[in-house]
Amino acid sequence: VEQEYEAGTGTYVRNGVIYSSILGTKTISGDEGSDDAKATVSVERSNTKFAIPVIGSEILGRVVRMNPRAASVAIMMVGSTPCQEDFQGVVRVQDIRATEKDLVQMIESFRPGDIIRAEVISLGDQRSYYLATVKNEHGVVFAQSTDGNSMVPISWEEMQDPKTLVVEKRKCAKTF
Repeated sequence: VEQEYEAGTGTYVRNGVIYSSILGTKTISGDEGSDDAKATVSVERSNTKFAIPVIGSEILGRVVRMNPRAASVAIMMVGSTPCQEDFQGVVRVQDIRATEKDLVQMIESFRPGDIIRAEVISLGDQRSYYLATVKNEHGVVFAQSTDGNSMVPISWEEMQDPKTLVVEKRKCAKTF
């Protein structure tokens, strides 16, 4: 309440009530026993790690858009740390498999909505990181069928809907 406290860093006042503007820990400082000075309420950001993709780091991301030459990926995690900001990545058709690169079809590797594991291979252009799924442990880790059911990998290039038994092509990540 604004009559008892003064708003400090990480806070703001609306209609006489002090609110936090960031996620963190509340601290009250100042002389609370003094009549002339109000104690200050502030919120300090916790010391959480911020995930920023660098070359060689492994990411987890969602395929958001596709065209015949590349798939756009929203990066959700770098290593085991969730991203605090939105990072975009691109998997080019030549960066999907290590062999037979000329035979790779984008639609047979990923679909929009798939969750993939990939490696950052380059900082790319202004908007996106370049990603690769050439390693066996990289590729689709979670996918839904056209009926909306979770699919399971049955080979390195196929996933199956366990309810309808429909098989769809994907570049599957090797499970650990």
